[in-house]
Amino acid sequence: MSQAQASTAKQPGVPWLIIIAGCLIALLTFGPRSAMGFFQLPLLSEKGWDRTTFGMAMALQNLFWGAGQPIFGAIADKFGTWRVLLLSALLYCSGLLVMAWATSPGLLYLGGGVLVGLGVAAGSFGIILSAFARNVTPANRTLVFGIGTAAGSAGMFVFAPISQGLIESFGWSDALVYLGLAMLIIPVLAIPLRGNFSSGRVSESHYKQSIGEALREAFGHKSYILLTTGFFVCGFQVAFITAHFPAYIGDIGIDAKYAVLALALIGFFNIIGSLASGIISQRYSKPKFLSFLYLGRSALVTAFLLLPQTGTSVIIFSILMGLMWLSTVAPTNSLVAIMFGTKHLGMLGGIVFLSHQIGSFLGVWLGGYLYDHFGSYNPVWWLGVALGIFAAIVHWPIEETAAVRPALQPAE
Repeated sequence: MSQAQASTAKQPGVPWLIIIAGCLIALLTFGPRSAMGFFQLPLLSEKGWDRTTFGMAMALQNLFWGAGQPIFGAIADKFGTWRVLLLSALLYCSGLLVMAWATSPGLLYLGGGVLVGLGVAAGSFGIILSAFARNVTPANRTLVFGIGTAAGSAGMFVFAPISQGLIESFGWSDALVYLGLAMLIIPVLAIPLRGNFSSGRVSESHYKQSIGEALREAFGHKSYILLTTGFFVCGFQVAFITAHFPAYIGDIGIDAKYAVLALALIGFFNIIGSLASGIISQRYSKPKFLSFLYLGRSALVTAFLLLPQTGTSVIIFSILMGLMWLSTVAPTNSLVAIMFGTKHLGMLGGIVFLSHQIGSFLGVWLGGYLYDHFGSYNPVWWLGVALGIFAAIVHWPIEETAAVRPALQPAE
């Protein structure tokens, strides 16, 4: 039996307790970091720092999110998901508290950048979806991935108005404190997710393969390299919008209420898009679907920039972008599982996500840097359009098949 084939499930059906618990954690971990854009202007106004400073903090957050993902994924694969999610809660909470009380850019970088980034890495999609993969059959895997991604999307929808409301009621600093304390519920929610790759409800024929062997196999696999390269673009596009869109809306003279509405709409329609992505990519070619998603993003941004920009256009842009926002996650993670199975999925999926976060780092940092130098976000918008076309080209030739392993022997 090949690694891509699952044997008889230990327990039939979809384990809904695990799915619900994982979805609630995804909602919590994705929520506060997706609302960081609301803190930019009040924080900078009080501290007297420039947008490059805030952009660097958010860029570091994305970079450490990505750098931590394969490490935490490997730990979860071997030692269990619950331990990693406990660490996520502690890192996330401490990072938001340090950010709230930062008295220098260095502390902002440490709290909002490094610690929050590592906290998100230990509790984000890669960790949750790997736990899902170990407990659902391949036939249901992409659909369940879409559900988990939709839950993270719901975090953006839920936390956009919550964050803005907390800022208006208590100020940006106290709002961060309250969000940090909320992260401490994660270990309780994570109890159903305990276990590692060998304790899932669905057993697979795992191969005797060390971490080093898994890495060598992945980096010698053409489709995996293409997938990793293309996911860079997703990170660049969505991180730039998350961090800078609220400020951009103000810059073009549109009422600030549209900033809250925009991110809430992106989050809400992201739920629909993520669920639809799970269904579509379960039935049709995942690489081709990804290519069309990236082309769609580029076409949408082009239209938004060239047509008259009004409150209505912001709403339309947010709805359509929301449908494509995290629709890339389910098919991307599913392709990694198809190629290599689930034994090292947390680590190998984490490496793909590291590429995503390197793109996020550049998208967030360039947004602030180029704005401070040119007084406009337009150069980064257009760079995102070009990268979307590049991603569409890169994903098209990816093969949706398991890696061939003639030299490996199945584990007993």
